[in-house]
Amino acid sequence: MRYLRYGPAGNELPAVLTADDRVLGLQEVVQDIDGSIFDPSARGVIERAIAAGSLPEVDLDDHRIGPPLRHVSKIVCVGLNYDEHAAEADMSRPAEPILFMKAPSSVCGPNDPIRLPPGATTVDYEVELGIVVGRRSLYLSSCAEAADAIGGYTICNDVSDRHSQLERGGQWMKGKSFPTFAPLGPYLVTADEVDDHQNLPLSLSVNEQIRQDSNTRHMIFGVVHLVHYISQFMELLPGDLICTGTPHGVALGLGADAYLAAGDRVETRIEGLGAQMNEVLGSVTST
Repeated sequence: MRYLRYGPAGNELPAVLTADDRVLGLQEVVQDIDGSIFDPSARGVIERAIAAGSLPEVDLDDHRIGPPLRHVSKIVCVGLNYDEHAAEADMSRPAEPILFMKAPSSVCGPNDPIRLPPGATTVDYEVELGIVVGRRSLYLSSCAEAADAIGGYTICNDVSDRHSQLERGGQWMKGKSFPTFAPLGPYLVTADEVDDHQNLPLSLSVNEQIRQDSNTRHMIFGVVHLVHYISQFMELLPGDLICTGTPHGVALGLGADAYLAAGDRVETRIEGLGAQMNEVLGSVTST
């Protein structure tokens, strides 16, 4: 299944992309797309409705696409999970996964604008494979259990203000949690639709110039290992998001001129999971 949500921010409706590329509204059969979508009974209801031809078709040209998950309870991020990225950041290859959190309030739609924080001049981009947890998981005993706990995958751009992250002391989440700093989607693709999560090309361009171009096979710690490892430190809930780290090519390694500025356009892709397109806008006043 390839789930998505469409409509105004805060009032999105659930939908599914069918094998023949039709978008069908799901509001008549499920309340929304969240962790409950991984319940086998929910999937059965959706499959029967598709087969019966009872779902309305949606023209996405008329609608904004929202993040594919409602109310993500937590976002767990993995730092320095590609060798060349660790090298460009002038940091050592980690012996264990480096974990940090990103505020759920940073999530936005896959094509929503990225808003610069006031005065920020070091805002960076990071294309990442996002794991969506499919069941409650704590102290998983094996990688086989971890594999079974994966509900699906999505694209996340882990937008980062490097000054706040690296020069303000303390946790990295300071530079990671501003509003719009986690464009998500466009789809939540269930695990059974992804043949090999450890062989997915991923890329990011700024103003049509490729900055990142790699493959998930270059991860230091693989997808299943990460789920198993993280479950040793916290309980993972259905619908939680794990961002698995970014490859090389970020602005931090390219120099000051590579950081995002108002007017830039950022395109993010992962094979089989879709694409994002975000315009960078200046800061807004406090709310």
